[in-house]
Amino acid sequence: MVAVNTSFFSEMLQSIADRSRAFLRERREGRRERSEGLIELCEDLLSGRGEASGVALADEILADYAALKTGPRVAFFEALARVFGYDSERIDAAIAAWTRAPSAEAAAELNRASEPRRLELFRRLNLAPGGTAALVRMREQLLDAMGHRDDLAVVDNDFVHLFSSWFNRGFLVLRRIDWQTPALILEKIIRYEAVHQIRDWNDLRRRIDLPDRRCYAFFHPALVDEPLIFVEVALTREIPGAIAPILADKREVVDPARASTAVFYSITSCQRGLAGVSFGHFLIKQVAEEISRAMSQIGAFVTLSPAPNFAAWLARERNSPASIALTDADRQALAALDNPDWWRDPAVAAAVREPLLSAAAWYFLRGRNARNQPVDAVARFHLGNGARLERLDWLGDTSERALAQSHGLMVNYLYELDQIERNHEAYAQQQTVVAASAVSRLVHAPVREIVPVSG
Repeated sequence: MVAVNTSFFSEMLQSIADRSRAFLRERREGRRERSEGLIELCEDLLSGRGEASGVALADEILADYAALKTGPRVAFFEALARVFGYDSERIDAAIAAWTRAPSAEAAAELNRASEPRRLELFRRLNLAPGGTAALVRMREQLLDAMGHRDDLAVVDNDFVHLFSSWFNRGFLVLRRIDWQTPALILEKIIRYEAVHQIRDWNDLRRRIDLPDRRCYAFFHPALVDEPLIFVEVALTREIPGAIAPILADKREVVDPARASTAVFYSITSCQRGLAGVSFGHFLIKQVAEEISRAMSQIGAFVTLSPAPNFAAWLARERNSPASIALTDADRQALAALDNPDWWRDPAVAAAVREPLLSAAAWYFLRGRNARNQPVDAVARFHLGNGARLERLDWLGDTSERALAQSHGLMVNYLYELDQIERNHEAYAQQQTVVAASAVSRLVHAPVREIVPVSG
């Protein structure tokens, strides 16, 4: 029903845009010295009051923007930063009015005046048919430009501010993905998968259509056929410690009635234009509850997660004489990692195992970034969603990419449905890493910020 209503609304907007565009074209033809540049069109959009003409003008601006090449596109971003920033005269006037006579009305005007003009521009562009999707693509291209232009960060901040409201969890719809899902969406699942590549349609079918496999995706009403996040799930009899058996072409299919564990082995964020935009916490809890309603015998909900930045962190620690994460003996043993085939030699692997797992425990439990958050991005996601760091999996993934990124290490995060809120609050309020005692014991010295949990 949501898709039908959204489609009807989009068609209505498109009809309004088509009819109003002719009116705008006639009005421009009667004016002299009229620039058709995007910037002036944006100024027109901000100054206009008519809803119908605004829809048409927004549609025209987005169409013209979509046709821009890289250079003009960056110039447009520069104008967004420079021309559509704060109105200093309006801010000064609002401050003066508040100073003279503080009131709710004066406060409201001060709030409106303190917004950069591009925020309202983005809101009005969003009126166009497909406006939300176009703005998400625009932000993706802005991120590309920001690789060389720090001055464009102010524009990005405003995109994040708006998207955080437009894409909060209250608007997201959870849908199961199976072999009956429209091919358009299935093709995007194949293309977007970022954790464990889906090789072909047969591989996709094994992941979504077998009795012991599930896939769920979150959608937004404004992006009907565009998944925002999707989660691949394996039903197993125990917590897995390696990814290969889950992805194997030929494996024993588990009877769902005999499964006790749901394993979230791939969680992919699909829209690069929404990078850094929080969809809210408890997304994984929502998936777990959906599974629990359908299969009450499932008692454990865990991830089998990568650690894509661990190897780079460990290399820095090995090269730092001031590192307190490693002992001299650790450095000596971990020198074997410089040989790409170290893991193939059982004796070498045995010598590396203990110091590498100890370093990994330090990385997850003590490692902090400049914001005093856990240094690992995957950990931040799961801890923020209320998970507990349950287990480190030695050589859980021996693919070429995983060996390069994490020396084969994988991680289990446990979602206990009755503990998720408590774990989330501990992380949100004090940046506390809730961890199983088996993980915390791997660290050489006691750590105050670690909360060990038996299990």
